[in-house]
Amino acid sequence: GRVRPQRGANLRYNLEISFEDAAFGKETKIEVPSWETCPACKGSGTKPGTSPQTCPDCHGTGEIKSTQSTMFGQFINVKTCPRCAGEGKIIKDICINCRGTGKVKKNRVVKVKIPAGVDTGHRLRISGMGEPGERGGLSGDLYIVLYVKPHKIFKRTGIDISCTHSISFVKAALGGTTTVPTLEEKAKLKIPAGTQSNSIFRLRGKGIFKIGTQQRGNQYVKIIVEIPKEMNDKQRNLLLEYAKLSGEDLEKLGEKG
Repeated sequence: GRVRPQRGANLRYNLEISFEDAAFGKETKIEVPSWETCPACKGSGTKPGTSPQTCPDCHGTGEIKSTQSTMFGQFINVKTCPRCAGEGKIIKDICINCRGTGKVKKNRVVKVKIPAGVDTGHRLRISGMGEPGERGGLSGDLYIVLYVKPHKIFKRTGIDISCTHSISFVKAALGGTTTVPTLEEKAKLKIPAGTQSNSIFRLRGKGIFKIGTQQRGNQYVKIIVEIPKEMNDKQRNLLLEYAKLSGEDLEKLGEKG
C-alpha cells in the first residue's frame, strides 16, 4: 500500500550544568538546531503554487504490480514503485527554499526545567521537540542529557556531599568552633577537645535534594589537623614545656644534625 506517516527522529542535546544547579534545580533556555516544516511549501517539497503530480509509473498507488505465469498458475508480484519511492506522487517543480525536502534547518529556543537533585547522565525528555515527521507523522522528542561539572570543594555520593576542612592543632586539642562552607551560606561546626585528624562530622540536611521530594541528604566534613611547619622560639619552648609535662623524653625530640 501507500507509504504511511512516519514519526520524526528524536534529538539529543548535551547540557553542562553547575554542581549548585544540579543540587537546587534551575530553569534555563537552550538553543537547539532542528529541522522544521518548510514554511514556503508547507512540507510538500513542491514549488509554491504547484502541487505534486501523480506518478505515471504506478498511477498514484505507490506500487508496481507484475504478473508472472507459471505451470501452477499466475503469480502477482508487488513491489514499491522505484520512481516515487512509494509516495504515489512525484515533484516536478521543487521548492527552492527547502530544495524539495519539505524541511528547513532552524535554531529553536527551548525552555528547560532542571529538577533539583539531578546528576550526570540524567535525561530530560521534551515531547514533540524533535525533528518533524514525514507525510504528516508526529514530531520526535528532544532528549536533554545532563553533565554536572565537578565542584572545587565538594564531592557527591548519591544525595550526600563531602568536603575536607583544616583546623589548627591547638583547636583540635582544646576544642572550639570553626566555619565550614556549605552549598548555601557558611555554617558553624563545633569541634570537641581532642579531635583527631580524619575525624568526620555530619551537617544534617545540607546535602542534595532527592529528585521529586523535599528529602535532602547530609554534608560530611572530614577534619584535617594542620601541624605548623615553622615556629618561633617562644612557641617551640612552650611545646617543649608541654612535652615535659606530658612525660615525653626530651632527648628524643627536635631535629638532630
